[in-house]
Amino acid sequence: MTSLARVPCTIVTGFLGSGKTTLIRHVLANANGRRLAVIVNEFGDVGIDGEILKGCGDASCPEENIVELANGCLCCTVADEFVPALDQILSRHPQVDHIVIETSGLALPKPLVQAFHWPAIKSRVTVDGVVAVVDGAALADGQVSADLEALSAQRAADDALDHDDPIEEVFEDQIACADLVVLNKRDLLDEDGLERAMKAVTGALPRAVSIVTVADGKVDPVALLGLGVGTENDIHNRMTHHDAEEDHDHDDFDSFLVPISEVHDPAAIAERIAELAEAHNILRVKGFAAVTGKPMRLLIQAVGPRVSHYYDRPWGTSEDRQGSVVVIGLKGLDRDAVTKSLAG
Repeated sequence: MTSLARVPCTIVTGFLGSGKTTLIRHVLANANGRRLAVIVNEFGDVGIDGEILKGCGDASCPEENIVELANGCLCCTVADEFVPALDQILSRHPQVDHIVIETSGLALPKPLVQAFHWPAIKSRVTVDGVVAVVDGAALADGQVSADLEALSAQRAADDALDHDDPIEEVFEDQIACADLVVLNKRDLLDEDGLERAMKAVTGALPRAVSIVTVADGKVDPVALLGLGVGTENDIHNRMTHHDAEEDHDHDDFDSFLVPISEVHDPAAIAERIAELAEAHNILRVKGFAAVTGKPMRLLIQAVGPRVSHYYDRPWGTSEDRQGSVVVIGLKGLDRDAVTKSLAG
C-alpha cells in the first residue's frame, strides 16, 4: 500500500447483543496476515469490548492497534473522539491495511459516515462498507433485541409509545445505512424462525442489500473486508429517522460497571445473571470473572436472559484477578439491587 492510498474502514453497527464484538474477534483471529486496527466505541465509561478483542492475541492486530473510545456515543462525539483515534492509528508503522470500527449498540452510523467528508479525514480514509449485525433469534421473536418484554408491556399499556420507540428507530436507522447485513445466531433458529427473521430484516431495508446468515459471528473476513463501496459518497441517499435533527440522545438507556468477586461455579454466576435479566430491564451483560482454582479468565456475555460463558485466555502473572461486568439496560434499572446481587 502506498502512502497516498486511502485506508479502507469497515463500520460495524448493530443493536445491543447482536454479536458485533464476537464477529470482529473472529475477523481478527482470521486476518491471514492483513494488518488490522480496531476502534471500539463503548457505551459509558467502560472498556469491556476492548478487553475482549485484545484477548485475541493475534499478531495482525497487536494491542496498540486497538483504540477504545469510552466517553460517549461515537455518533454524537465524532469531532472529539474519532479524528484523534484515526490520527493515532494512521501514525502506526508499518501502516495498517484496514480499520474496523465497532460502534456502540446505540450509535447511528450515518453521522459517522458523513464525517469521512471532512478535510482532515477524506484524503486518508474511505468507508469500505457499513456492516449491520442483527440478532436473528430476537427478530424471529418479533423483537430487535432479546429482552424487550418490559418495553413491549409498556407499549401495550400506552398506545402513544407505538409511535415513539427509540429502540426501533435505532435499529431501523442502522439498517438504513447498511451495505451488508449479517443475520447472526443462525444456530438458534429453525427454518420457520429463519424465515421470520429474514422478513423482519428485508422489511426494514429501504433498498436491496445482501444478507448473510451466520452462527457465532463467523463471517469470512474476505467477504466482510473489501466491499469497496465508498459509502460516504452515497450517504445522502441513506434516509433515516434522524435526518432532520442536529442532535439526538440515548436517555432511554443506562449502563454501569459492576466488580465481580472470584466465583466458585461459572454456572451459578450465569444463572444469577439470567435471573436478574428476567427481573429487571437488562438488555446486555458482558465482562470477566476469575474462577477459584482456574488459571484462565472466564468471559461472560448475556443478551437478556441468554447467558454464555467460556475461558478466553490465561490471567497474566502480574494481573489482578479482579472480575467486572458492564450492565446495560433501560432507564429505571435498579443499580443497587443489580450491583448487590452480582458483586457478591
